[in-house]
Amino acid sequence: MVKNMKENTNEKSDNIAAIGIGAMIVFIALILVAAVAAAVIIQTAEKLQQNAQTTGEETTSLLSSKVVIKNVMIPTAGELYITYELAPGSDAINPANIDWNIVCTAGVDAGDFTSSSLVGVATLSATLVPGSTYDITLPTATLDDCAPSENADHTLIIQSGAGGFTYETLNYGADITSGAKVI
Repeated sequence: MVKNMKENTNEKSDNIAAIGIGAMIVFIALILVAAVAAAVIIQTAEKLQQNAQTTGEETTSLLSSKVVIKNVMIPTAGELYITYELAPGSDAINPANIDWNIVCTAGVDAGDFTSSSLVGVATLSATLVPGSTYDITLPTATLDDCAPSENADHTLIIQSGAGGFTYETLNYGADITSGAKVI
């Protein structure tokens, strides 16, 4: 009789290595997903920072030469005497770069601040600096359409430098004689 001999091999099935390779593939995939997510977050943060910086620069340029009106009076009939200063933090500015408009129902009068001087000083100011108070008189010849008139409201608009705007309402009461306060 012939004996069937089974060949006895000492090989075992190795399933542990297959599991390790699968885990490594998942790990690499997670690293790739995390890298893409980090890139998106960094890109978004950079864009937000750029937008904030642009907005800040625009705001700074708008306020870098803003005029603050302190007082408006009528020194003599038909004239306006304006006392003003530059807003804190403003840059020094040439008075020729500051324009004014007075708007009323009869039209618009316009000019610039070239005849400005320090309060109490007769000489014209070549450069306006923050922290100092200046004055300007708008003569009757300049106020063709919008001269002070009883019980009227006019709008004073001042644009300075890079675009700083100031709006004031000139409230004329029943008294528009010399020394009457408008603002």
